[in-house]
Amino acid sequence: MNDVLIIGSGLGGLECGALLAQKGLRVLVLEGSHQPGGCMQSFRRGGLHYDTGLHYVGGLAPGQAMHKAFDRLGLLDLPWERMDEYFDHVIIGGRHFTFHQGYEAFAEGLAKDFPHQREALQSYVRRLQNITEADMDVCAYDYLCQTFSDELLVNVVSAAAMKTELRRETLPLFNFAHTCSSYIESSWRLKGDGNLLVNKLIGTIREAGGEVRTDSRVVRLTETDGRITSVTCADGQSYEAEHFISDIHPAVLCQLLEGCPSVRKAFRRRMAAAENTCGMFTAQLCIKPDVLRYFAHNVFIYDKPNVWTMTEENTPVKGVMVSARVPEDGSDTLRQIDLLTPMPWHECQAWTETKVGRRGDNYKALCQQKTEQCIALAEQYIPGLRDMVEHCYTSTPLTYRDYLGSPEGGAFGMRKDCRTAMLSFHSVSTPLPNLLLTGQSIILPGIEGVTMTAFETCSKIVSGLGIRA
Repeated sequence: MNDVLIIGSGLGGLECGALLAQKGLRVLVLEGSHQPGGCMQSFRRGGLHYDTGLHYVGGLAPGQAMHKAFDRLGLLDLPWERMDEYFDHVIIGGRHFTFHQGYEAFAEGLAKDFPHQREALQSYVRRLQNITEADMDVCAYDYLCQTFSDELLVNVVSAAAMKTELRRETLPLFNFAHTCSSYIESSWRLKGDGNLLVNKLIGTIREAGGEVRTDSRVVRLTETDGRITSVTCADGQSYEAEHFISDIHPAVLCQLLEGCPSVRKAFRRRMAAAENTCGMFTAQLCIKPDVLRYFAHNVFIYDKPNVWTMTEENTPVKGVMVSARVPEDGSDTLRQIDLLTPMPWHECQAWTETKVGRRGDNYKALCQQKTEQCIALAEQYIPGLRDMVEHCYTSTPLTYRDYLGSPEGGAFGMRKDCRTAMLSFHSVSTPLPNLLLTGQSIILPGIEGVTMTAFETCSKIVSGLGIRA
C-alpha cells in the first residue's frame, strides 16, 4: 500500500513526488514510457544529448518567482548559468529589439526604441508584477492594444511569448503575463541536458523511500465507495494507494475512468471536448565544431510584423525561436542549436494512423521543408547557418503525441480561453476526493506554471493529512 500513487512522470508528476516524499509519504510514480521526464527528458544522438522541451527558466535569483520553489525541490543545486543581460532578442520585419533582465531595465530598454511609449511600458511592467486570478478572463491582446498605442510595440513585447499560444481572441492575460514575467526577473540556462533535472527529482523521491517505475502504462482506475482504490497497468499489475495524482492529459485520464460511477459523464465530456493548444515543430541542429560562438540569449524572428495568430486563419504566424545550448566542454563555441516554430495539428493529420518511424517520404519532405523555412529565418541572425549544420533531428506534434501522450501534439496542454475562463481553467480537484490533477493543462503551461500547479496539488494532500506545509 502506497500513500500516494502518481500517474505520469512529467515535470509536474515528479515535482509532486519529490514534495510528498520529503514529507515522509510513501510515493510510487508510474510512467507508461520507457524514459521518465515528459517534456523535460532528453535523448542522445551522435554522442550529444538533445532536450525535448527545456530551453530556459526564469526567476531563479533570490527573492524571485521560482527561487523558493526550486530551493524546496532541491533544483537550485543544478548547474544553472545566468543568461546575457539582454536575454531575448526580437527581430520583426528586419528590425532588431532586445529585452533586458529586470523590470525597470526592460521598460527603459524598449523605451529607447519607443520613447513615446515610455509611460505605457512602465505601466505594463507594473501590471506584470501584479497579475491575479482576476486576469484569467482578461484578453491579453486587447489589454496590450489598450496599453500601447504603437502596434509594433504590441508585437515586440509579445514576440518572445511564442512559448505559449498567441491566439488573439482567446489568450488570457493571466497566462501571457506569467509566461513573460519570470524571464524578465532573470533568465537562466542549464549547463547540461534536461535529464539532470529529471534525475535530481527522481533521486529525491528514491532517497525518501519512494519509487519511480517506467514501462508501467496505467490502463484503468478502480473506484470503491466513491474513492479510487487502485490502478491497473497494461502488464496486468495492480497498485493500491490512499491518494492518487494524475500527471497525464485530463482527456486521457477520463478514458481510464470509464468504469468509475462517481465520475459523471458531464465531467468526462467537458475534458474530452476541451480544445488543445497548438503543437511545435523543432529542428535540432548539430553544428560543426569551432564555427559558431556561443550566445547566451534567445532570438525570436518573425518575417511579418504581426506575431499574433488569427483565428480565421487557424494557423500560426511564420516565426522561429533560436535557442543555443550551453557548451559543456568550457569552450566559447557551441555544438547545438534548437529552432522552434508553432505547427498546427492539421498539418500532421495525414500521418496520424501510421506507425512511429514509418511515416514515409512525404512526412520526411514536410520536415525538411519546415527545417529549411526555420533555417532561412534564423539566418537573419546567423548568416550562413545552413552551411554550419553537421546533423539535424526533427520533431512534430506527432512526436509529442506518440512519445509524450499529448493529444493532437499540443505543446502547452489544453487551451485556456479568456471568454470562458470558468470552463477552461481547471481545479486540481476531481469528483473523486482522493484523485487530484497536476500538469500544464490545469492552470498554466511552462515550467513556472507546472511548478505552481504541483505545489497546489500537494497542498491538498498535505493539508488533508494535517501535515505541516
